[in-house]
Amino acid sequence: MKKIRLLLADDESLLRMAFRMVFEAEPDMEVAGEAADGDEAARMARLLRPDVILMDVRMPGLDGVAATRRIVRDSPHSRVLILTTFDLDEYAFAGLKAGASGFLPKNTRPEDLLTAIRNVAAGDAALSPRIARRLLEKFAPQLMPAPSERDERLEELTTREREVLIQVGRGLSNAEVATAMHLAEGTVKTHLSRVLLKLGLRDRAQVVVFAYETGLIRPTPPYAP
Repeated sequence: MKKIRLLLADDESLLRMAFRMVFEAEPDMEVAGEAADGDEAARMARLLRPDVILMDVRMPGLDGVAATRRIVRDSPHSRVLILTTFDLDEYAFAGLKAGASGFLPKNTRPEDLLTAIRNVAAGDAALSPRIARRLLEKFAPQLMPAPSERDERLEELTTREREVLIQVGRGLSNAEVATAMHLAEGTVKTHLSRVLLKLGLRDRAQVVVFAYETGLIRPTPPYAP
């Protein structure tokens, strides 16, 4: 069995130790390294090439959001899972916008954390698209500038792929998109895979962010400006 290699990035050594104990008890996981700040996390990501990085957002020096942005750019093999104090805060939003594959509150149950890590390692998002949408509905008007020009990548999509993109951006699952568009669920999955490939996106959470960034979906009341 190929083990999921983890990097733990948190300035609290006791928390890193607790996480290590949980992960090393799992037969499919191993802790490749630890980092106490964002700079060290980015450096160790390049050196160790972990599959998943658990990233605290509030660290001294380079914070977790800036570190995530650097890792997504320099270490595309590694996926970042943001750890936050609260489930809907600006750090979680900024982490998603920086390219994280999801976020979890620090008080998440161990079994849910393990599931999230496995999902991220498998290429999925550790985040319900609906939660991503709730974040964007809340913070997009304040933090995300209105699109000033059309994203040229949209021209690469077929009409059907664009329709699937919009539905996923609204937080629908593959099954829900299939029902709404009168398609087979497998067909929706195929279209979504092509959307991810053509747009250079990593997972469903990034599809939601992209849909808002390009203006395909606009924030709705009460958060719309």
